[in-house]
Amino acid sequence: MENQYQRILIVRTDRIGDVILTLPMARILKRKFPSARISMLIQQYTSEIVKLDPNIDRILCYDKDQKIIPFFDLVQLLRNEQFDVVLHTHARFRLVLATWLAGIRVRVGSGYRWYSFLFNRKLFEHRKYAAFHELEYNMHLLRMLDCPTDDINLQPMLPVTPEAERSVGTLLNVKGISPDDRIVILHPGSGRSARDWKPEYFGELAGRLSPMARMKVLVTGMPQERTLVEKVVNIGGKDVIPLIGGTTLREYCALARSAALFISNSTGPIHIAAAVGTPVIGLYPQIPVMGATRWGPYTQKKTIISPQGKPLNCKQCRRKNNNECECMDSISVDEVYNASLKFLTDDKPSMSVSI
Repeated sequence: MENQYQRILIVRTDRIGDVILTLPMARILKRKFPSARISMLIQQYTSEIVKLDPNIDRILCYDKDQKIIPFFDLVQLLRNEQFDVVLHTHARFRLVLATWLAGIRVRVGSGYRWYSFLFNRKLFEHRKYAAFHELEYNMHLLRMLDCPTDDINLQPMLPVTPEAERSVGTLLNVKGISPDDRIVILHPGSGRSARDWKPEYFGELAGRLSPMARMKVLVTGMPQERTLVEKVVNIGGKDVIPLIGGTTLREYCALARSAALFISNSTGPIHIAAAVGTPVIGLYPQIPVMGATRWGPYTQKKTIISPQGKPLNCKQCRRKNNNECECMDSISVDEVYNASLKFLTDDKPSMSVSI
């Protein structure tokens, strides 16, 4: 049975957090099919993270120079690999059709798409209802290969390379942060993947945390989030430190692991922090399709804070284009600050708590 499949492809062509929540599939597949070659089809920018996973034998990129590769080039690429199985975790018609045309014998995916006839092993499960975590939805696809997930740690795990650790050590030293300091990382952006806690609140939180003994508050963001990061830092005060870009994904793993606590909206970096073992506080909307039940960090070392007493189908949350809403604004700085103290003052990290 273990030799039934020799070449397995996992397809996950969306963002970094989604990819991290998909990686444990490779760990399970390797246990079930130890001689199989496990490949992933991903966006090129996420490959830096995927290369860290020892269970991934080969990476195929869906794009080149930030442009999606031509359709029939993709088909030929897949055909050349002679895959036995493909698992579509984030099914899109173009990708599903390409794997069908490539002649992949076993094609696993959702039974609820109009193009589901292109799959020959179908899981009838609607992710939009958010009854399970995204990682668990991915694991459910493995049932189609008679691949059990019981009695195995499903938590995503990312190693930190010595090179990344050295680079981050140098960076922190330049920022005036010593090895004896405790670091709290605030990441106020989300790439518009959910609804955000206000930058003014992040700034106030930074200002309240930074006076703590040996505490350094670092606010991170992408270059396109410069205005957001600077706003948080200006409100937080002169001791709050901005870090706008300037790290690779591997270096960000090392940076996140160096922190005593990581606080952010729903976004890829919170999954990085969780996967390197750092305690996290996640600020999530109450809308199920965006909420923590499906998209929260998959770790025991977490606190999730969501709006209370707000409608699950809030039309204002869904309508706004700037990712802010009154529901997320109802989360107070006191709530987040007090949750932070549980991690920063206890000898051991507090476990999963929902507020």
